[in-house]
Amino acid sequence: MASPTKPLPDYFRGKNQLTNTVTFAAFFSVVFLLLSLPFSHNSWMALGNSRFFVFTVLFATGSLLLVVLSKYLMYKTRNKIRMTYLGYISWCLAEILIICLAYSFITVPITGIGWDQFPKTLGNALLYGLISLAIPYIFSGMYFALQDKNQTIRLMNYSNVVLDESVTPSKLEKITLFDNSGDLKLCVSASNLYYIESDDNYIIVWYTDGKVGLKRYMLRCRLKTVEESFKGSSLVRCHRKYIVNMDKVRVLRKEKDGYELDLDNDSIPPIPITKTYSENVLGHFNSNPRRSVE
Repeated sequence: MASPTKPLPDYFRGKNQLTNTVTFAAFFSVVFLLLSLPFSHNSWMALGNSRFFVFTVLFATGSLLLVVLSKYLMYKTRNKIRMTYLGYISWCLAEILIICLAYSFITVPITGIGWDQFPKTLGNALLYGLISLAIPYIFSGMYFALQDKNQTIRLMNYSNVVLDESVTPSKLEKITLFDNSGDLKLCVSASNLYYIESDDNYIIVWYTDGKVGLKRYMLRCRLKTVEESFKGSSLVRCHRKYIVNMDKVRVLRKEKDGYELDLDNDSIPPIPITKTYSENVLGHFNSNPRRSVE
């Protein structure tokens, strides 16, 4: 079980995950509302009465817009604000609390029950809110967590495998990419891989096959998974969005905003190095004197 103070995995705040979470929560809430209305004696929500039906639609629409806005802010701040599991849970609970408070403040005047019933109304609202939103949030998070557990990228060293043909040392290391079903999707020599780029919940592998120019391959995987899988190899994290094959680096250049890497392929733009990863990159760079510094 993850610690509440442990950093939240990036995929929890990815576009696809948040979109699917909102969609599932909206569908679950509508179904729950339809099933619970006949048994709710204190709720003003109704589908048959025209006056209360309008209020019901307006409140449901407003609640959905609040959740969408909240998830949008969560997505837009994913690269600026680091979030823990506890922070994520608190954020989701805050959404539910705001919706329940809004419902309670609307219920008292619209039904005329009196403000002394506000605590009881809020308590009932929190119960329904936790069921209609917390449950889909939990199931959605569990689904994406299980999906992320699938190994999608591996390093295969053929020096440990019996082969029916001789293989040169440069061909020994292979980067093998698997989908979430475990099916092999791409196998490329480490010597042909240039860099790996993060794109939300996906990665883009930039490589060459020796026949045409630079090629790309995309699959669902976190850049953190790649970083951990290839720790100690020539694949080094240099930026929150990039992992570079240091064997392909031609020049390390100092700019006013920091360091940049030029790879030995002119079609690849300079790749920036952030302060977080500069020490690790410079250590790899200084260990190989064949590269130059500008």
